[in-house]
Amino acid sequence: MIAHFNVAHAQEDKSGMVHVKSSHNVKNTTDKLEIILGAKGMVIFKRIDHSAAAKKIDKELRPTELVIFGNPKVGTPLMQCDQSVALDLPQKILVWEDNIGSVWLTYNDPQYLVKRHNIIGCEDVLKKISDALNTLANAAAR
Repeated sequence: MIAHFNVAHAQEDKSGMVHVKSSHNVKNTTDKLEIILGAKGMVIFKRIDHSAAAKKIDKELRPTELVIFGNPKVGTPLMQCDQSVALDLPQKILVWEDNIGSVWLTYNDPQYLVKRHNIIGCEDVLKKISDALNTLANAAAR
């Protein structure tokens, strides 16, 4: 089970994920996230409803949706720092309901990417990405 975090502050856990609590259900949070991403000029590559996929094989899964998105103006400079980071791009935000009914937006902390890909010298790009993800998740959570 995940600890509960204040929506005003994104919190990183030990696995390199940041969790932001939403005040909406999964569908409404994901819908809001897509609108915000579009308004910010992000490309939305895919919205995956894992719960719907589970139903197709007669399995049950609490509401769980993944939004895959990006912006080459931000992703390209990061890949120029270390091309292997392309494995973790485009960005993703998972919107999911926990076992007590709370809804969360979860994404990879860019500092996790630094460690995973041994990125050196790209602090400005990473800060921009970190700030953007934090802003997007918190806006969708409100």
